[in-house]
Amino acid sequence: MIDRKRPRRKESAAPALRVGAVSYLNSKPLIEGLAERLPAGKLILDYPSRLADDLAAGKLDVALIPSIEAFGDPDYEIVSDACVASRGPVLSVKLYFRVPPGSVRSLALDAGSRTSAALARIMLAERFGVLPELESLSMGSNLAATTADAVLLIGDRAMQPVEQEFSEIWDLGDEWLRWTGLPFVFAMWVGAESARTSELEQALSESRDAGVTAVRRIAEREAPGLHLGVDTAFRYLTENLHFKLGSPERSGLRLFHELAVQHGLAPAQCGVLGRRRPQRFRFASQPATV
Repeated sequence: MIDRKRPRRKESAAPALRVGAVSYLNSKPLIEGLAERLPAGKLILDYPSRLADDLAAGKLDVALIPSIEAFGDPDYEIVSDACVASRGPVLSVKLYFRVPPGSVRSLALDAGSRTSAALARIMLAERFGVLPELESLSMGSNLAATTADAVLLIGDRAMQPVEQEFSEIWDLGDEWLRWTGLPFVFAMWVGAESARTSELEQALSESRDAGVTAVRRIAEREAPGLHLGVDTAFRYLTENLHFKLGSPERSGLRLFHELAVQHGLAPAQCGVLGRRRPQRFRFASQPATV
């Protein structure tokens, strides 16, 4: 008698995760070796705005996106305690004033960062009652490309010394800390609840830890292409940024969301911050009046 065994049913493999990240210097410690650590999936590098759009469209499962974008969908969740944050001067996000802050009537915003643009608008409105006319400054443009009263620059351009005279220059990370007493989170890993797994969290944490350990090597590798000195890049990654989302960072996120809602820059429902009631924050310094 022939033993006819049923063929073993093939187990369906879990779909590969599509993970998106930026390739900016400030994110390099978060993606060090990440492509090899992902449990099942691929790493896609793109601009922050495109990553946010692709995550919203379902083309990505998880992405490192600007915090203002993370507020945009009530179904988003934070999927890792790895982030890009500052606890003081951030060096790479600056607002240049040609007139005193209270006299600003036009504001040029670097198209490369929606979060920094929102932060600049909030701080001008809250501290000085200023609601300027806005213009977009294309990525790659410099301060000479606009005559606006105030100009927001991000990235390596903001890290370079300036030759022009300005009424004031704000480092937005430093200004936020002085005003609120809280850190500022510029970007974090976000995705739908279904994308959050222990394997993914481990991969993201391990990559962050490896990147923090390898900061000197990252600075040596990345600085020449950005026209920065290796020591400048190293100090930036070790002194101006930190990469762990703790309780103070979450408090900073909640305050930023609360202010963004008040100014029509974010929806009130926010999945990444849970369903907690809004808190009343005591500012480190009172907002200035006009």
